[in-house]
Amino acid sequence: MIKILIADKIAKEAIDLINSTAGMQADVKQGLSEDELSKIIGEYDGVLVRSATKITAKVLTNPGKLRAIARAGAGVDNIDVPAAKSKNITVMNTPGGNTISVAEHVFALMLGMIRQVVPACNSLKSGAWDKKKFMGNQLNKKVMGIIGLGKIGLAVAVRAKAFNMKIIGYDPYTVPPDAKKIGIEIADKVERIYREADFITVHVPKSKETINMIGAEQIAMMKPTVRLVNTARGGIINEDALCDALAANKIAGAALDVYSEEPPKNTRCMKFDNCLVTPHLGANTTEAQIECGIEAAQIVIDYLSGKPARNVVKG
Repeated sequence: MIKILIADKIAKEAIDLINSTAGMQADVKQGLSEDELSKIIGEYDGVLVRSATKITAKVLTNPGKLRAIARAGAGVDNIDVPAAKSKNITVMNTPGGNTISVAEHVFALMLGMIRQVVPACNSLKSGAWDKKKFMGNQLNKKVMGIIGLGKIGLAVAVRAKAFNMKIIGYDPYTVPPDAKKIGIEIADKVERIYREADFITVHVPKSKETINMIGAEQIAMMKPTVRLVNTARGGIINEDALCDALAANKIAGAALDVYSEEPPKNTRCMKFDNCLVTPHLGANTTEAQIECGIEAAQIVIDYLSGKPARNVVKG
């Protein structure tokens, strides 16, 4: 019997898919500590995780028969990919399953900021009727700067076009051929986005190259009317630099869905009315969780059945 550990909350449809596959069994054990996971991981042929469970080098010290790790989502910063590779364990992800949900959340945050949805809601619920206090802005004809032109970045661009925004894009790795067709002006250097954009959203993976990609130096280049959005990974925008900019009114606002530590210990930004925060909700839709879960389950099933690995993470 091929056993697959479900270490995080995965859609029921994904678990049913594994259990309905001949010779395979899903074992759901969530909320395990690093020590607990280390003791049992060798009993499994595959592991499915989201972002909560950390597959560290310590967890993989004695991997037993483990051959595959699948992340139901795109980012794999919770998996020590080099450690897995050193043990001949294949790491895979599902980069497309949450694309629409994250792209839509970007606009939920942007519209929430410029129309002051949360403070206006709270004000009205408290009994006030203060329209003048909540004067907003439009997205129409504003400049959207997108850093990272993968699937999510392109999906954001498509939606920005629907709002009649001008789009400037930059990718530190490669520019997909569809970018220009969508209507994205490609910036040769990311500094153009910093100087021209009214909104800046980041969609790059977390790595040594992208941690603190936007800090005090970069924020100093921006318009005082700019608003920053991070639904990618915490730390790509330096949180202290962002808080300093908000405190000094150097930028108009920010929206954060991800944090360097989750739950966040650095809560400085949260005291500012022009900082909208959500608890890592980008991919947190029913549709995305089902799609990511089923895809993660399927690629593990296929790989453990002898088929070629798909969505293999390099590292």
